[in-house]
Amino acid sequence: MVLKTFGGSFAITVGGLALAFLYGGTLGLAVAAVLAVLEISLSFDNAVVNASVLGRMNQKWQRLFLTAGILVAVVGMRLLFPVVVVCLTAKLSPAGAYHLAMAGGDVHTPGTYAFVLHEAHPAIAAFGGVFLLMLFLNYIFEERELTWLSWLERPLARIGRLKQLSVVVAAGALLLTADFLAPSGKPVSVLVSGALGLITYLLVSGLGELFEPAEAEARPRGGPVALAGKAAFALFLYLEVMDASFSFDGVIGAFAITSDPVVIAIGLGIGAAYIRALTVFLVRNGTLSEYAYLEHGAQWAIGALAVLLLCTIRYEVPEIVTGLIGIGFIGTALLSSVVRNRRLSRGTPPVTDVGAGPARLTSAH
Repeated sequence: MVLKTFGGSFAITVGGLALAFLYGGTLGLAVAAVLAVLEISLSFDNAVVNASVLGRMNQKWQRLFLTAGILVAVVGMRLLFPVVVVCLTAKLSPAGAYHLAMAGGDVHTPGTYAFVLHEAHPAIAAFGGVFLLMLFLNYIFEERELTWLSWLERPLARIGRLKQLSVVVAAGALLLTADFLAPSGKPVSVLVSGALGLITYLLVSGLGELFEPAEAEARPRGGPVALAGKAAFALFLYLEVMDASFSFDGVIGAFAITSDPVVIAIGLGIGAAYIRALTVFLVRNGTLSEYAYLEHGAQWAIGALAVLLLCTIRYEVPEIVTGLIGIGFIGTALLSSVVRNRRLSRGTPPVTDVGAGPARLTSAH
């Protein structure tokens, strides 16, 4: 299963690193490798959350996510997206943006490709931050039988019975961000971009909810949940937008390492291929079912990432901080899952409160 799932990623790695060497020599090869490792280390939470959605789709759409979807992730987000941003913010033609990108220059030099992209960061961060915040809030405000941080998750689920609370909280966070964090002259762009992030989330998640009942009725009674057709297409769009939101900070942060857009696209593209393969591996290996708290940890990591992404509108947040917070949540959730499994194997009810004082018990999934 490992070779079958990650075989394409291995091939992309070899081809990508060879291309980086031919393009930029030893330095290009080294930088692309560093960026690939950085992308993988920052995106474990992305893979876990993607797996929770991808597991609802049939194998045809899972393969499409791993093949055609990777083209969107690599070519679209890691290569074309920065060029489009420069076109819009600097009012350049695609050809002008391409020549500006190839001209080089660092993020501190006005007029360079990296500088223009850095100047667009507040709007980009507002879109991605609000989208990811909605993803986290809709998860944490939903009542579920199994909880991880029960002392916190259960009260949040109770107040989440208020309809559209996630929209209210996200809109309030956006207003506060535009008021207190947006640079001078950019509150409007932050508000507009954040509102677009909110609208995009509501649209793509709403499409899934619209089409899923029809697909469920078409399945044989008692059949497995394996969405196809319009419902799977809506989930596919949802996954692509979610992946884009995760990659915003990585694409912008990569310019701190190199200003060469080709090397950035190669390095981040290699990392994205592994994250996609890891997503499929988690689904087919049943990892989320085996380690019940893993998705909880990933969702809390997403909440932290959303807040940090909004904070980067004004403050510099090192990539290592973002990565360590995500790994910390997921690692703790994985450890809690292992402890739970051992308790279940001994016939002991699992403890679901992490650091909550007196333990409370819930039934297993």
